[in-house]
Amino acid sequence: MIKKNLFILLALLIWQPLLHAELTIEITEGVEGALPIAVAPFAWQGSGSPPEDIAAVINADLQRSGRFKTLPRADMPARPGTVEEIEFKDWRTLGVDNLVVGQMQSNGAGGYQIQFQLLDVFRGEQLTGYSIPTTAPNLRSTAHRIADLIYEKLLGVPGAFATRVAYITSVKQPEGETRIDLNIADADGHNPETIVSTSEPLMSPAWSPDGLKIAYVSFEGGQSAIYVQGVYTGKRRKITAFKGINSAPAWSPDGRKLAMTLSKDGNPDIFIYDLITRKLQPITRHYAIDTEPAWSPDGRSIVFTSDRGGKPQIYRVSAFGGKAQRITFQNSYNARASFSPDGELLTLVTREEGKYRIAVQDLESGVMQVLSQGSLDESPSVREPVWSPIKQ
Repeated sequence: MIKKNLFILLALLIWQPLLHAELTIEITEGVEGALPIAVAPFAWQGSGSPPEDIAAVINADLQRSGRFKTLPRADMPARPGTVEEIEFKDWRTLGVDNLVVGQMQSNGAGGYQIQFQLLDVFRGEQLTGYSIPTTAPNLRSTAHRIADLIYEKLLGVPGAFATRVAYITSVKQPEGETRIDLNIADADGHNPETIVSTSEPLMSPAWSPDGLKIAYVSFEGGQSAIYVQGVYTGKRRKITAFKGINSAPAWSPDGRKLAMTLSKDGNPDIFIYDLITRKLQPITRHYAIDTEPAWSPDGRSIVFTSDRGGKPQIYRVSAFGGKAQRITFQNSYNARASFSPDGELLTLVTREEGKYRIAVQDLESGVMQVLSQGSLDESPSVREPVWSPIKQ
């Protein structure tokens, strides 16, 4: 009965990523103590209206992160475009810690030069500033890059605004057929592109470490198969299409291998496929269901979900195979684990008081901390697996 229920769970997970609307990413609350910042409209040095509101894109990025409290334009005491135009005392009165000013000008042939400066309002000093050449099609991506520079300067960690997100949509067509698309878009949902379109289910998109490829599962022809597709070339390669389950592809940190779940020998087990040699290596061999593999940052081990103890829990195994070790014991259900970048923590879904919540577990101490209070929270990650790791 346990195995039957988990097979049903696997089937349900196939359909969970299918969205029924355009991509909208909205952060409704920020962290406590979010940094007050203002992004003044960039001065436009050209004829007519500017082709893009660079400051608005930067402002939206910072606000959406939840780490910044941005000042609405209507509340700004002025709209300076240069440091010389700033009256710092006016901004101090509003409690603004940092101010961003900038200019944008055309340099001919569809090119633009964008200059910005990040300033410490209370010290009246510049923290960073750049002059960046760009083109009309890349104005928004340039704004995202500027937001990344600001984020990293003030918080000490890289931003992810200039990355891209992969997602799946399911839309019923006028003739009655459902079209399922694998899409990529900017981190704020703009500039969407469809890279796969089919009438069969798609699931589990995963970016390669270099951001140039996506692995995913397709049910073309009614049979699950794992594909790897070039984001910019469109070229795709079928990796596995064995009878039964082909699911949960996960890239190794060096991008040379894929961990996955296959049931080609009967029970779902964890396998590693070498993309260079095209050899398949079994990592687990067990009568239970092993699924949802995730690599450690050093590529030496894999965590996965298994019901071998009676209920879903997280186990860890060497990337070369061997005996798996159970690493979660708190609560009766733990699944969908992923590593923190330093390899010291796991994020996961746990069931507490009958509700599914997000938790973090310290791998050294084994202590688990439940972070969310929802009733159906899922898919946690501090590595953001569906976000492209490279800047556009």
